[in-house]
Amino acid sequence: QVQLVESGGGLVQPGGSLRLSCAASGNIFSIDLMGWYYQAAGKARELVASIPSVGSPNYADSVKGRFTISRDNAKNTVYLQMNSLKPEDTAVYYCYVREGPIWSRKGYWGQGTQVTVSS
Repeated sequence: QVQLVESGGGLVQPGGSLRLSCAASGNIFSIDLMGWYYQAAGKARELVASIPSVGSPNYADSVKGRFTISRDNAKNTVYLQMNSLKPEDTAVYYCYVREGPIWSRKGYWGQGTQVTVSS
């Protein structure tokens, strides 16, 4: 089992910045993919950004140029730097990690952290 602990959410004014962190712990074999999803009230959960162990990050069109995803493999941690935040970025943000050997990978979710963009 893998546990994910998120931090960094909160209330910020439009145009402001926040940095989310998600640390994975537990029985970790190898983390393949790490990412962030968001879920606004009454809406489906959507991908914000993901970063593979090898290759380039992937971003939702709505956050390109404003958000940056990165990972520290030594710490099993993924980050989401969010700049130029807009009210429509308000949502619960969930960390996602895909872990395991190639023949038996599993996905894990964090508990979610609230991001509210409001003046």
